[in-house]
Amino acid sequence: YKTMFGANPKSNVSSPLEKGDHPEIDDTHLLDEDGIAKYQSLIGSLQWAISLGRFDVQTAVMSMSSFRAAPRIGHLERVKRIYGYITKMKHATIRVRTEEPDFSALPSEPYTWDYSVYGDVKEEIPKDCPKPLGKHVVTTHYVDANLFHDILTGRSVTGILHLINKTPIDWFSKKQATVETATYGSEFVAARTCTEQIMEMRMTLRYLGVPMRDKCYMFGDNESVVNSACAPQAKLHKRHVFLSFHRVREAIAAGVMTFRYIQGKDNPADILTKHWGYQQVWGLMQPLLFWQGDTMDLVNKNGERPSKIDTDSNGMKSVRNSNKE
Repeated sequence: YKTMFGANPKSNVSSPLEKGDHPEIDDTHLLDEDGIAKYQSLIGSLQWAISLGRFDVQTAVMSMSSFRAAPRIGHLERVKRIYGYITKMKHATIRVRTEEPDFSALPSEPYTWDYSVYGDVKEEIPKDCPKPLGKHVVTTHYVDANLFHDILTGRSVTGILHLINKTPIDWFSKKQATVETATYGSEFVAARTCTEQIMEMRMTLRYLGVPMRDKCYMFGDNESVVNSACAPQAKLHKRHVFLSFHRVREAIAAGVMTFRYIQGKDNPADILTKHWGYQQVWGLMQPLLFWQGDTMDLVNKNGERPSKIDTDSNGMKSVRNSNKE
């Protein structure tokens, strides 16, 4: 960035893009050839940053990548803003937390699938996997969708965050391939995508010889979708989400995963679906990317999660003293 523009990016921003921004309706002038080359180079570097762990900018970069062929001046200014955000929030770090999450407080499954239309379905486990060694792991998956993310095409966005034990391991933010006309449809498409990624991850871990618990945990913030997926007697009223509906339910019936409801304010996949504001997601993002110090301090002796923000002499942030789970 400094080589291209002769100065550091302006770091007076606290989010990659403005909250609720719609770069697809930008009508500024198109960039010249030199501007296009710079734009494409900046986007390419940001995509590497995402691969290295900066999933907090993934939705913004995904949106701005749509204009690589013919970017406008306003699009370049938005990409500059993303660099300014990364400059300001440069202490992002994924901390490896190896302990298993405790889901013992979750209520037991209320339904049995023994007589469902899926029959006695079981997860397919390959017979040529190596013998699993080491400690068991639990995978946790957060899924969300943002309806009508792109107001020109009507496409929604799927956002997924995968964790192995308590460590973020993979992240996904992408426009959906079909136009969904209701939140129910976009959320079920997202749940299907997450289910397929869960199956792929479980297969990969098995071939790596990792011992896994029998069931993984998927969390979503649309209660109607969760209830429709988890109740064997539920009926499908939206025919266009037929395959997504059954793909998710079959995985639940096979005992591969359990699908649970959480409130939207507690769903970290929200980071991967919207152009958010700092206050909107900081409570979700800080434990995942911006916790400085020993991660065991994320929960104190009373089982409380800290939330008061302090800044040390190096500008690195830590938090303490809160009851928020």
